[in-house]
Formats: sequence, structure tokens, C-alpha cells
Amino acid sequence: VIQLNFYPRFLDSSVSAQQDAFFKKHKPEKDSLLASGKDAYFADDFLYDKYRDEVVEMHSPIHFLLDHLDYIVKLAGVDHVGLGGDFDGIPFTPLELSDVTKYPLITRSLLARGYSKKDIFKIMGGNFIRVFEANSVN
Repeated sequence: VIQLNFYPRFLDSSVSAQQDAFFKKHKPEKDSLLASGKDAYFADDFLYDKYRDEVVEMHSPIHFLLDHLDYIVKLAGVDHVGLGGDFDGIPFTPLELSDVTKYPLITRSLLARGYSKKDIFKIMGGNFIRVFEANSVN
């Protein structure tokens, strides 16, 4: 099962350039953090938090995630796609998907795109559960 990661940089090609510009703009500050012994992940998170108004520009709309999902469904089939938000590993999310409480937006959007309730169940976790159960050790 391909679990879609929600990181906007993976979904929207314009985010890479925006992110590169962000880090170029704040390079002296990041270099200072690194020189003080902070690791790169800390420095990035610090800058993202400090300059939230700039970072919000990089939060792609939900339709990029849904377009990506549609593409994978057409490529591999609905039985082979799921959601892997990675909320604990990505620096920011699509605009409307700040946490798992926003998953109903995905469901509504999939319904609007013509997915059946059966297929939505698969995408929203059914496929993962099927594969997990088939590969668990009893």
C-alpha cells in the first residue's frame, strides 16, 4: 500500500522553490544556529516557527494531495493507496490538514470527486489494515 505523505514539497512543485528562497533569505540566522551547536532540524523548525507568516505561503491547498491520490489510484488501483500524513516528521502540512481531526475534509473531498464509500474506506485505512493483518505474526 502506498501511503501518501502530506508534505507539500512532495505534492506541489512550486513549494521547492519557495522553500529554497525561504532558507536563502534566512541563511545567516540558520548559520548562526548551526554554529551555536543546534542541529539542522532544530534550526529549520526554529525558523519555520519564527517566520510563520512566510511559511504559510508554502502550505499547499488540499487539492494537491487529492490530485496526487487520484494519480496513484489510476496508476496502481484503489486497493493500493492510503494515507500516511507523517504529521510528526514533516515541517508543515497542506493548508486544511493541520492534524488528523481534519481527515473528514479528505472524506468529503473524495466523495465530491466521485469515490464510492467502499473505496474511501479502503483509502482512509482499510487497505493498510488489510495488508497489516495479512502480514502479522500470530
